[in-house]
Amino acid sequence: MGMLKEFKEFAVRGSVIDLAVGVIIGAAFGKIVTSLVEQVIMPPIGLLLGGVDFSRLKWVLAPENPATEAVEEVAIRYGAFINTLVQFVIVAFVIFLMVKGINSLRRKQAAEPEAVPAAPTATEALLTEIRDALKAHPRG
Repeated sequence: MGMLKEFKEFAVRGSVIDLAVGVIIGAAFGKIVTSLVEQVIMPPIGLLLGGVDFSRLKWVLAPENPATEAVEEVAIRYGAFINTLVQFVIVAFVIFLMVKGINSLRRKQAAEPEAVPAAPTATEALLTEIRDALKAHPRG
């Protein structure tokens, strides 16, 4: 039962839940970036470069033989790789901006002076005086 208890403590710890939320949001963000690159960014770039569809760019190593179904086309799909590189740059830039923002907030919090402790209440002041008087009075 000890291992199960340890696992439960680990699983319900706040940082694990935060990590899970981050992974889920990251996966959704990745899909958004993929759509942005493939459907918004690359088509105009391909149009400017003469109507090139980057997702279909490839270097054929062995063409498909229509007579047989056993051997499919062997190709290096560098267009899809270019799309993936653009996606990576966008995700890396967004993460950079997020980390930069978080670091900026941390610096602001570190620069703020700490709150001055409140003055003791009348009861606390009286108790302090009594304590000091008892310390100063020799015990008999």
